[in-house]
Amino acid sequence: MIFCTKSTGYKQMSPEAKLIQKWLKDPVSFVVECLKAEPDKWQIQFLREFNSNQRMALKACKGPGKTAVLAWCILLFLCTRPHSKIAATSITKDNLEDNLWPELFKWMDHSEFLKKAFTWTKTRICSNEAPETWFVSARTWPRNADAQQQANTLAGLHADYLMFVLDESGGIPDAVMAAAEGGLSTGKETKILQAGNPTHLEGPLYRACTSERRLWYVQEITGDPKDPNRSTRVSVKWAQEQIEKYGTDNPWVLVNVFGKFPPASINALLGPDEVEAAMKRVVRVEDYEFAQKRLGVDVARFGDDSTALAPRQGLMCHQIEEMRNARGNEVAARVALGKQRWGWEVCFVDDGAGFGGAVIDSMLQGGLEAIPVNASGKADDPRYFNKRSEMHLRFSEWVKRGGCLPNSPRLKSEITAITYTFVNGKFRIVEKEQIKELLGYSPDYTDAICQTFAWAEMPRGSNINQASLPKDELSGLSLTSEELGITSHKGNIKSEFDPFREPAGVR
Repeated sequence: MIFCTKSTGYKQMSPEAKLIQKWLKDPVSFVVECLKAEPDKWQIQFLREFNSNQRMALKACKGPGKTAVLAWCILLFLCTRPHSKIAATSITKDNLEDNLWPELFKWMDHSEFLKKAFTWTKTRICSNEAPETWFVSARTWPRNADAQQQANTLAGLHADYLMFVLDESGGIPDAVMAAAEGGLSTGKETKILQAGNPTHLEGPLYRACTSERRLWYVQEITGDPKDPNRSTRVSVKWAQEQIEKYGTDNPWVLVNVFGKFPPASINALLGPDEVEAAMKRVVRVEDYEFAQKRLGVDVARFGDDSTALAPRQGLMCHQIEEMRNARGNEVAARVALGKQRWGWEVCFVDDGAGFGGAVIDSMLQGGLEAIPVNASGKADDPRYFNKRSEMHLRFSEWVKRGGCLPNSPRLKSEITAITYTFVNGKFRIVEKEQIKELLGYSPDYTDAICQTFAWAEMPRGSNINQASLPKDELSGLSLTSEELGITSHKGNIKSEFDPFREPAGVR
């Protein structure tokens, strides 16, 4: 249906050939006239730079319309460059199938011209005239792929007009980008487009914005309510609420509202100075005695990992009990001892790895109630990737709020090894296996403490069963230091009390 000429790359196809000539020179007119869209100010700027830049990157906040721009550029290139080949990929197969690919269909469906010239399928958009040599293909790699398999995702494409598009490129492997760079070496016009949230302090998007900035045209998009050039698609009300609720320096706000990379120092959840200060900190008994007594149990059966039991009451985390090669009934017996000597009110048991079930069953048989916690399960707050991420962030906020930790070199090493990233805008703590690989042992102590943050804070003697409450009531249970009466962090009580070694007392 579309045919080449000497001057424009197309044979005369009145009146459509004239439109193509116009759209080739003016990408904004293509979006307005062919796709019936009304681009924002920043989108217009990006489109105007399209023809004159080989490498283009979008560093964006949450929800400004960056996927729409990628779709527009793909359809523009496909429509105005004869026998063009385009490979599109994303951080995951699901993300490509759920976001960029449906976005392409949406905009194609707006254009009678495109629907007549091209055919959309779930993995390919082809020219009806030359489907073998004129297309867009969706490409992904297996979750367990090695670097070579990742590089093969974009390998094998050659054409005079060639473009690679990487959506959510912040976490895309370097091997994938390397393959795209290789495709720029030949052809009349070759391009790379990438877009993502600034969630990683490494990878293709980070380098494009830092060490390789001279090679890339970088468009930065913000949702900052105070910025006159902000994306109008981001709700001002939502942005202000996030800033007021979490603060301008909060990493989630930096990434999702301002479209900024979190500083390297924040990538670690807690720094060594903060942890050491928490281990030296002293608090008065009256500053925590009214808070609920909680026991967190991180369970392990045999091997290198150990079972850890962490007793915490408000701002005070007492000595952590460690057990190795212990059976479920043995762990339950130790938990019962903690109940007898210290009087914990709520016990949270790690139930994600399977062995926790044996501990929970033994506790129930002994008349003790256990709260199962699945760290990979859903978080209460949608900002977090999973329950584990939510518990860890609550723990870090507790430390910064004045929490007192037992003095343990191992605990300090564990905590300072924990880092975070973002996945599709959600805060995510690195996997336990990665921390274990880094340290040489599992972060069992830290995980046991974090179990005690499975629920929001409650006062001592609470009979509230949080697990039975509707989600909209949970927020009312999150008590601040002031609401609990915590006004001072000075005194002569450190976290030296051991509930498993000393008789019960007012602690």
